[in-house]
Amino acid sequence: MAILLRISSLVDRLSEILGKFSGYLVLLCCLVSAGNALIRYTFNISSNGWLEIQWYMFAFIVLMGAAHTLRLNEHVRVDLVYGAVSERKRLWIDVIGLVVFLIPACTYLAWICFPFFWLSWVQGEVSSNAGGLIRWPVKLIIFSGFALLVLQGLSELFKRIAALMGLAAVDTTYEKPLQ
Repeated sequence: MAILLRISSLVDRLSEILGKFSGYLVLLCCLVSAGNALIRYTFNISSNGWLEIQWYMFAFIVLMGAAHTLRLNEHVRVDLVYGAVSERKRLWIDVIGLVVFLIPACTYLAWICFPFFWLSWVQGEVSSNAGGLIRWPVKLIIFSGFALLVLQGLSELFKRIAALMGLAAVDTTYEKPLQ
């Protein structure tokens, strides 16, 4: 279990780095959007490349930020019983959710996204829009986002199993949204 927890720590660190980078990309995305609008309306100059780089950044923010969100236990939950049960039962709910839903679904999605990326890479796919960008980077982000979510799911699974065995502490605190 010690080796799995070390692997978990490395995955957590990778998710944290990419998650924080995603946070900075939000600011950059806003600046690109504002700059694009300013140039378009001031000088009547525009490029589809600026619009496409924004959705590339949005893809990175959402897909790479998802693993960081899972690591922080801030992901969306359908809370029917989670908030009302003991910590041990929460750990079991998490283990079952990770093993039955998250890890298989994200593994499947990564599996089907890889050929999508690979074909784009091999063909040197470029956007059909005038001034558009190459497409394989955003397709790599899609595959990588799901792959990282699988790794983070495994990391969370290792931590919860260790917590059930009494070898680690996991914060399962959950606050219901105020809406």
